Amino acid sequence: MRSKTNLGVTKIPTFVTRSLEEIRFWSRIMKEHAFFLSIGFTADDTMLIQEARQFIALFEEIEQQAAGFDERTDPEVIRRFNIQVYQAAVSIWAYKRKVLGLTLRCELVSNNFPLLLDHISREAAYFAKRLKELNQGKLKPLPEAIIKENVFFLRIMADHSKFIGHLLDPSERKLVDQAREFSHDFDQLLFQAQDLDSMRPQSETVPLLDQFLDQNRVSVVSLRDFKKTARELIEECRIKSIIHPLLADHVFREAEHFLHIIDAFEAMLTAQ
Repeated sequence: MRSKTNLGVTKIPTFVTRSLEEIRFWSRIMKEHAFFLSIGFTADDTMLIQEARQFIALFEEIEQQAAGFDERTDPEVIRRFNIQVYQAAVSIWAYKRKVLGLTLRCELVSNNFPLLLDHISREAAYFAKRLKELNQGKLKPLPEAIIKENVFFLRIMADHSKFIGHLLDPSERKLVDQAREFSHDFDQLLFQAQDLDSMRPQSETVPLLDQFLDQNRVSVVSLRDFKKTARELIEECRIKSIIHPLLADHVFREAEHFLHIIDAFEAMLTAQ
């Protein structure tokens, strides 16, 4: 059954379910970003720490609101909720870019790498864009979406590998080498994805996209398993690092999320 709302013509279950899935996943990610930033500042950065804590509270509230909705919720209620969360995502994006600017101008010294600040602001921008697309009913055609989403997430996975390599103690030589290998692997996959994107629309054939997803899946599964092992070792205090246990779990969940997206794309390709 189709219903007309301010969103235009859309399948109600799809719109509501997809909106809630995005909000539940990314709101937790945004909350954790704010936490990681707060513990990366020095004690003198009181205003920045206070702002980070306000974002923690904001996204905790959004998580609680999202928990009160389900697939039967009125789409108009979800449309308004998406707008509310969109504004929060844009606000934390601006905060992250402000911190990045301070860092690059050497006006702020903290334990937050510039690439990390860029990384987490890219994720906030992605979150805001997804909410906007859902509310406008503007979803990319499947072939374009497959390539664009993989370009985004392959870069995220490459960044994670670099962060892990830098945050492990240098004496953990084997794990550091593995992280560097993953970084190189995902850089190469990202370059391939960008080449495929540049070749659109001629590159949007089912055989090419199917191979593209299969190849990426193999590497993401390997990285996901590496992150899972690292998370367990960190939680059990069996390796030396300055990786917070929550950060280890955070990057593991993002790899799982990427695999979920690949699964969905593969299912849609098969259906076509």
